[in-house]
Amino acid sequence: MSSSTRFLRWLVPVALLVVWLGIGGTLGPYAGKLGEVATNDQAAFLPQNAESTKVIDAQKAFRQDETLPAIVVWTAEGGGKVDETQQRAATEALAGLKGTEGTVGEISPALPSKDGEALSGVVQLRPDLGEELPTTLQKITDAAAKVPGTEAQVAGPAASQADLSDAFAGIDGLLLGVALITVLVILLLVYRSVLLPLVIIIGAVLALGLACGVVYALADRDIVRVDGQVQGILSILVIGAATDYALLLTARFREELARHEDRVTAMRAAWRESVGPIVASAATVALALIALLISDLTNNRALGPVGAIGIVAATLSALTFLPAVLLLLGRSAYWPARPKPADAPGEEGGKKGVWPRVAALVDRAPRKVWAITLAVLIGFAAFAPTLESKGVPLDELFVNDAPSVAAQATLSEHFPGGSGNPAVIIADADQVDAVTEAAADTEGVSEAAPVTEAGRPGADAPPLVADGKVRINATLEAAADSDAAKDTVVRLRDAVHAVPDADALVGGYTAQQYDTQATAERDRTLIVPVVLAIILVILIGLLRSLLMPVLLVATVGLNFLATLGIASLVFQGLFDFSGTDASVPLYGFVFLVALGVDYNIFLMSRVREESVKHGTRLGVLRGLTATGGVITSAGVVLAATFAALGVIPLAFLVQIAFIVAFGVLLDTLVVRSLLVPALVRDIGPKAWWPGALSRRGDEEPTPAEEARAEEARADAAAR
Repeated sequence: MSSSTRFLRWLVPVALLVVWLGIGGTLGPYAGKLGEVATNDQAAFLPQNAESTKVIDAQKAFRQDETLPAIVVWTAEGGGKVDETQQRAATEALAGLKGTEGTVGEISPALPSKDGEALSGVVQLRPDLGEELPTTLQKITDAAAKVPGTEAQVAGPAASQADLSDAFAGIDGLLLGVALITVLVILLLVYRSVLLPLVIIIGAVLALGLACGVVYALADRDIVRVDGQVQGILSILVIGAATDYALLLTARFREELARHEDRVTAMRAAWRESVGPIVASAATVALALIALLISDLTNNRALGPVGAIGIVAATLSALTFLPAVLLLLGRSAYWPARPKPADAPGEEGGKKGVWPRVAALVDRAPRKVWAITLAVLIGFAAFAPTLESKGVPLDELFVNDAPSVAAQATLSEHFPGGSGNPAVIIADADQVDAVTEAAADTEGVSEAAPVTEAGRPGADAPPLVADGKVRINATLEAAADSDAAKDTVVRLRDAVHAVPDADALVGGYTAQQYDTQATAERDRTLIVPVVLAIILVILIGLLRSLLMPVLLVATVGLNFLATLGIASLVFQGLFDFSGTDASVPLYGFVFLVALGVDYNIFLMSRVREESVKHGTRLGVLRGLTATGGVITSAGVVLAATFAALGVIPLAFLVQIAFIVAFGVLLDTLVVRSLLVPALVRDIGPKAWWPGALSRRGDEEPTPAEEARAEEARADAAAR
């Protein structure tokens, strides 16, 4: 080999390494800055075409932009009733807040509850306060605390949003740190190598830096939206995907090093055999995320392109940075272990271990294996319909003790549940009396009154009219975030829609929650078939078969339903959740099905490779033996990274963490290890129909291969 050729062989990996280090140095800091362009204002993530969203737009004509109510509630210390002196002091405390930075409109006086044991008043805040919201709420709390002989609390959407922002505080460092440490520990335990886990982690961090830099630039220009949930999922998705793809490539490189003395030749073979499965796997996840763009929920549409950017960054890192570093390190990357011929599947010595025994079990009794695993999965899937996905009430929104939850409980104990957070009705001014009467007569509505020119409902002044419309506030009896309140909104809409020529629309917090839930259900029926079709097309192109892709999609779909069934049992029995957030099943489906297909792609692409050489039977056994360890390791790593979402004390993310983490483990250990190989082994070459492999019979194994297979079967039987 000439000196110029040797120079070029090392120039490419060195150049790639320099480029990635430049990316890390330039864009890496944006992983900690993404919160600067994130918003946790839930009003920004409402369904685009929902009735409640139209109400927000209509309110602008009243020069009353959407506000964020902070509801102050006082109760007498030690129980008992509040007196008039305390009521006057509370009203003065509220009046003193007028003009405070962040407050808007008129501040209500302190009003007593019907039982006389509490007072409440509403302070309307700007919804765009962002990081200033906790400071404004603290001023309200300090003013309210001056009322003698009472205990003051702050409830309402403003308090909930502040607690939500607090839950996401430090998400950049905490979540990333937990995920990386978890991955590093698992890799060290599994591979018992010092350098390889560090190389994989560095590649994942560089991929995250690239993704965050691109997302930051797009979010700063309002091209994409980012909130705390999207931010957290992006970190986990990139770390998990980059690690998975890296494990597939490093495992194949180790095999090739056992066959080839020259590291460049080994890497060329490993990259050539790995690039197809990695790109196909990345495409399934990225395109499944892109499918979220057809959702009517803005936060779903936000996750789509942001998540896809993360997957592309992870793929680029796995296919460029990682090969460059492995080429430079060679066999030293696996130190203190060194690849040797026994590490290559099919070589003498490769017959020992767990996966040859699993392959022998599948070979010996494929029908029994798939029948038992199928029955277990169907049994768990039967519980999937019991998982309620109608949204999470406020008292379950946080998994820790949030102040807003305690305050809301106090408010609901003494006042109508919708106090300070009414349903908002926009109607034609000529029908104001009829609409108000229809609203007040609706079951579940405590009272209804138009907003007057004095700026509040019920004041002794004519209704405020803007562009021929009036605004009517309807106070609900049930808590604004409860199922009962949502049912009241449905009845309220039916009632006011029936008023002739009123063109009435019903919005407000409860209506927004109901519309979000209804839109999420609509999204599931639309997006799920689209995602399945995308995955099916990719698998058909990769495996050159129709039957096999249908089989794989069906198994990961069953795995998803089984996971939902188990989640229903766990959420209700252990976590005491009454249900899940409306978006949880869709997020769980996109991640679990797309990522579940990943592992089947890794397995079946290797099975196909081996089947071309040795026939379907030996192709299944050799493919399972070769990929079992690396895919299981990848599944454990991905499950652990998603489980890291549980450090954020929000029910939504805890639910996503459990569903994806458990589902990945179930898919890795049961579906991909037992069900799929057993089905393909039982079906035989016809599983590749109508491809060329389906017309080939299983080739007879060589004597050495038959001897090894027989020894593995005997060893498994003995155990």
